[in-house]
Amino acid sequence: MANGFLEHVNITVSDPERSSALLQRLCGWHERWRGPSQLGGWTIHVGSERDYLAIYTNEGRGGPFAKGTPLNHVGLVVDDLDAAEVVVKEAGLVPFNHADYEPGRRFYFFDWDGIEFEVVSYA
Repeated sequence: MANGFLEHVNITVSDPERSSALLQRLCGWHERWRGPSQLGGWTIHVGSERDYLAIYTNEGRGGPFAKGTPLNHVGLVVDDLDAAEVVVKEAGLVPFNHADYEPGRRFYFFDWDGIEFEVVSYA
């Protein structure tokens, strides 16, 4: 049987620079690549050497983009949940649904585009 891992998730946002900056600060990630998308628009890859989020904008392609269905949320693991919450609040976003159950503590927030993130710590 092959062993797999999630390499990337591509999300559409209104301001890729702002979203990239938040994710770099929140997760300690770095920018891996940036450039024009094959289908038009612009993309920034932000993450680790192994995996990343592709932060895409479709400016110029016209029309709104659908949110939510079927995506429920993007889960992020951090070492320090309290420090992560400070980063989210400093970005002007609102953490909610704090919980502490096995296997870790967590909270959620919506970004500026309505994308829901779950931030969890197993520390």
